[in-house]
Amino acid sequence: MGVLAQVDQEIAHSIQNEEMRQRRNLVLIASENYTSMAVQEAQGSVMSNKYAEGYPGRRYYGGCEYVDVAESIAIDRLKRLFGAQHVNVQPHSGAQANMAAYAAILEPGDTVLGMRLDQGGHLTHGSRVNFSGKLYNFVSYGVTREAELIDYEEMEKVAKKHAPKVIVAGATAYPRTIDFERFRAVADDVGAVLMVDIAHISGLIAAGAHPSCVSHAQIITSTTHKTLRGPRGAFIMCNEEFAPSIDKAVFPFTQGGPMMHTIAAKAVAFGEALKPEFSDYGHNVVENARTLAKSLENGGLRIVSGGTDNHLILVDLTNLGITGQQAEDALGSVYITANKNAIPFDTKPPRVTSGLRLGTPALTTRGFRPQEMVEVARLIVKTLTNINHDPVVEEVRTEVTDLTSGFPVPLDDVA
Repeated sequence: MGVLAQVDQEIAHSIQNEEMRQRRNLVLIASENYTSMAVQEAQGSVMSNKYAEGYPGRRYYGGCEYVDVAESIAIDRLKRLFGAQHVNVQPHSGAQANMAAYAAILEPGDTVLGMRLDQGGHLTHGSRVNFSGKLYNFVSYGVTREAELIDYEEMEKVAKKHAPKVIVAGATAYPRTIDFERFRAVADDVGAVLMVDIAHISGLIAAGAHPSCVSHAQIITSTTHKTLRGPRGAFIMCNEEFAPSIDKAVFPFTQGGPMMHTIAAKAVAFGEALKPEFSDYGHNVVENARTLAKSLENGGLRIVSGGTDNHLILVDLTNLGITGQQAEDALGSVYITANKNAIPFDTKPPRVTSGLRLGTPALTTRGFRPQEMVEVARLIVKTLTNINHDPVVEEVRTEVTDLTSGFPVPLDDVA
């Protein structure tokens, strides 16, 4: 930080404060994680200076011989990691990966079947305020009211009624295993392409801690942060038949020059995920999430669907008489970072919500194990049942600071 502090003290100070927050807080955002220093070093490298429109060996600029090496390594590692036929590592974000995937196989106005946003789906799965809902005719499936699990019968019924060109599986706030085989069977039955968005669970799939969709899905999109523990970015995997259209949809249709420094960092993260210890990490993430869910339930909180099979938990706050926004603010005041989230059939608006979404990827990277997750649950319950009680706020702040001080943010190696 020496050079930056001399050149721009305001930004240096902002970064220093953010580093302090990440060290001090219990980070329970399901979509956040800590990258290794190797990933950070690649992302902050001189590759940020290079413009490289096109693909390795087929660029529109000179001087790409070394960034070609980095992208080719990223491609090879990602193929090995998931057993994919074709991959594209250039998408800047999950939303852009989904945009390109749709553009590769759809025309504006085509019908797509996706999961409802308020029941676990993502903005890009058909929300009316998003490009997906504006460009395409999305119809939806959701979860059952009783079990809060994906309603596969409804999904099949809607698919048969509307004959979508694409069926999108995957979610941003669904804590259970998804039956990819059943989705593919329905897609085949109605003549649809099965696209799976694994942005949240890609790291768990890579670790062998969650069933893979690669043998069922024809197109797969994902981010590279979250459980995969890479830089902020995305990728697309697909069967060979879709490779030309996917590549053209990324460049030149939705993006220009790729972020070569981020692609280099992706390659590093994929390499880390290929190591045996990453499998341990993925299984620990799931074990920690299950322990956290059970401990919160023991503390009197209702867990949506009764538990979790992956890295995230949805908490229904209705019985506490508080909103998701109030819970997020209260936890933030004691250095616990979480986010408000709608629960299935929520009656409150998206900026308020009746629930919280919690995730274990970041704390697991720091070395937290089930015994620490029991303590984290206790601190959450203590906070949410004593909102605006100043003595409790001070007590929990101290306890959180003591707890995180024993688990440094990884600076040299991934955990």
